[in-house]
Amino acid sequence: MPIKKKRISPRQKMINLMYLVLLAMLALNVSTDVLEGFSLVADGLKKSTENASKVNQGIYSTFEQQMKSNPAKVKEWYEKAQYVRGMSDSLYNLAEELKEAVVRESDGEEGDVNDIKNREDLEASTQVMLAPGKGRGKELYDAINSYRKRIVQMVTDQEKKEIISSNLSTEVPTKATTLGKNWQEYSFENMPTAAAVTLLTKLQSDVRYAEGEVLHNLISNVDVKDIRVNQLNAYVIPNAQTIVQGGRFSAQIIMAAVDTTRRPTIYIGGREIQSDKGYYETVCSKTGDFTFSGYIEMLNGSGEKVRRDFSQKYSVVAPSATVSADIMNVLYAGYDNPMSVSVPGVPSSKLRVSMTGGTFEQKGEGKYNARPTTPGTEAVITVSAESEGRHQEMGKFTFRVRKLPDPTAYIAYAGEGGDENRFKGGSISKQVLMGTEGIGAAIDDGLLNIAFRVNSFETVFYDAMGNAVPYKSNGANFSDQQKAQMRGLARNKRFYITDIHATGPDGIERTLDGAMQVIIK
Repeated sequence: MPIKKKRISPRQKMINLMYLVLLAMLALNVSTDVLEGFSLVADGLKKSTENASKVNQGIYSTFEQQMKSNPAKVKEWYEKAQYVRGMSDSLYNLAEELKEAVVRESDGEEGDVNDIKNREDLEASTQVMLAPGKGRGKELYDAINSYRKRIVQMVTDQEKKEIISSNLSTEVPTKATTLGKNWQEYSFENMPTAAAVTLLTKLQSDVRYAEGEVLHNLISNVDVKDIRVNQLNAYVIPNAQTIVQGGRFSAQIIMAAVDTTRRPTIYIGGREIQSDKGYYETVCSKTGDFTFSGYIEMLNGSGEKVRRDFSQKYSVVAPSATVSADIMNVLYAGYDNPMSVSVPGVPSSKLRVSMTGGTFEQKGEGKYNARPTTPGTEAVITVSAESEGRHQEMGKFTFRVRKLPDPTAYIAYAGEGGDENRFKGGSISKQVLMGTEGIGAAIDDGLLNIAFRVNSFETVFYDAMGNAVPYKSNGANFSDQQKAQMRGLARNKRFYITDIHATGPDGIERTLDGAMQVIIK
């Protein structure tokens, strides 16, 4: 059955229409005070932009002057400054063009950005920026993103990077009122003409700020290479102050504030050294402590000659190296023996270490593993260091190679603090014994701590007649028969663990001497 619509009275229709009209009037009613506030903000932004532009122009003028006086030094930074000027002016002029377009749309062809008549107009910015097919909002959006990406790459200070990125952000705030709008819709849809112009004026101010930050950074690269400083000193920068006999002593002699386009003149022992970059080098044929001295001359910004004296001490030592076994003064065959290797004054990355009769592998900064192969022989470790593009032998070291000693068998159990304890014979409670899995073996003498793999072992129990009854395991764990025999032991009864076969990291299986006595307490 169809539902009949209830007829609305003429009076109710009039009330509904008046409500809609009221809503529309509220939506269109923009306060005059608010519009006046936009104008005041825009005026303030214009003044800030003008001041920033004057500062930036001063830096451009400085670049022009220095480019004329010293193009070799300034050219690189001058060209970067021109690149910054071009892309900054491009975005600034686009914003100015859009401001004029919005005002003309609002006030007509004679509209003046500095004297807006219809400041409350909500259609002008929407038409200019968002009109289908001809709206320029997307053009501005892309231009801001491109400029931000390029300008931030030229700023070195992280805090200033973040400020510029925030000022030139095109992200839409995440809140209910955005209703899925993109940046251009959020910024210009139904926006009063005064507000749209203020927004574009702020963009121009942000552009000039970003431009100025980059320019200050670029001009500092020129100034740091200028000799115009308040204090000048001569410096000697040696590659190393301790030299191995037969090696070379190298040093760079400079003034503070180096100018790559104006080289100083350097004198040592009254004679000028011929070096484009201020390098001094001499062969060190004797050991001992030495000093060389001289002076450096250079013209300052006024063309006056400046002289500074210098002296530098250095030492020459005989070739030496240190190789030590981290455990003891022998190496064990078939085992990774930890070693330390060092040469005074030489980083580990410059060392080359080799060994005869085995392998020598680096494991970290100055740390190595030596693995000799044959017991009863000698392993010779040779150390050389890279110096001036060549390797120089620093020493040879000979170590005796021995077979790993036999391990000691033990029964592992958890102590009161949860740490592992090792029972190696004597009295043990039945409760602790029954909680263990089997036996282990290791060299554990305070110097070495090397685990072995237990392959098999035998337990010997005694029956009521005093007869020895052996039980064999097939691995490191107690067998079920062995467990049953241990479970039946009374206090003060004992058994023995013997015939233990174990294999060490050298791959050699050995039978351990002696037997472990276990007494139940």
